[in-house]
Amino acid sequence: MRDLIVTLIIWLYFTLGFVVFFSPFYVLAYFFSKHREITFQHLNNYFCRIFFWIIRVLSPSHQWHIDEQVRHISSSVIVSNHLSYLDPLLFISLLKKQKTIVKSKFFNIPIFGNMLAWFGYVPSDAYGKHSQIMIKNMETMSDYLSSGGNLFIFPEGTRSKDGNINILNPGAFKIAKRCRAPIQVVWIANTDHLFRPGKFLFNTGISNHIVVKRIDTLYPDQYDQVSISELTLMIHALLGRKENESLINVNAGCNSNCHS
Repeated sequence: MRDLIVTLIIWLYFTLGFVVFFSPFYVLAYFFSKHREITFQHLNNYFCRIFFWIIRVLSPSHQWHIDEQVRHISSSVIVSNHLSYLDPLLFISLLKKQKTIVKSKFFNIPIFGNMLAWFGYVPSDAYGKHSQIMIKNMETMSDYLSSGGNLFIFPEGTRSKDGNINILNPGAFKIAKRCRAPIQVVWIANTDHLFRPGKFLFNTGISNHIVVKRIDTLYPDQYDQVSISELTLMIHALLGRKENESLINVNAGCNSNCHS
């Protein structure tokens, strides 16, 4: 019953709260903002920050350990493991300027698909009408990143069912090479314990430690001479290192540059 009540409150904010409290600001931004895309991204960030504040208040047994270095990432392509539908929302809540790659089918949804394009999000496939959105975003991606924006991608392409790192799609690394942007490798742990794949209810009552931590940065001069396949294997090795297991140990705590 507790899980049901908390879940309903959370999704009430996510749906009705967006329509009532945030949609008017998106409308104003659409008509009056000189930098519409960036304004939309800032609004998304604020909306998701409140979303996670509600989750924290209503689920106090879940402890959050967010690496402050992640909050200050800019001008980078961010790659991470993927455990839960909460993961992209979590990145949006941490980064004011953010883009990501979204499954193309969502761009076909009336109004919502238009909003994804306005946010600057990139369709996963460049077929049909999606090709124009893809081309536009790729042409401006270098300038966007150099101006402080971030592109976050889950190169596994889908949520991991067992926590192991699956085969990585090289698309993120091609973009990083093309734009000569740093690659930030981020580790997420235990978001799937809070919101389990395939379940509707949030799992609010368990003791859990959710971790978001930057584990490495690769700069262009470090990967310039490496092929895309070799770079993909390097990132896979970083995400799969056994030492990352220490991040999800309930006794590990958080180092001095983290904020709970």
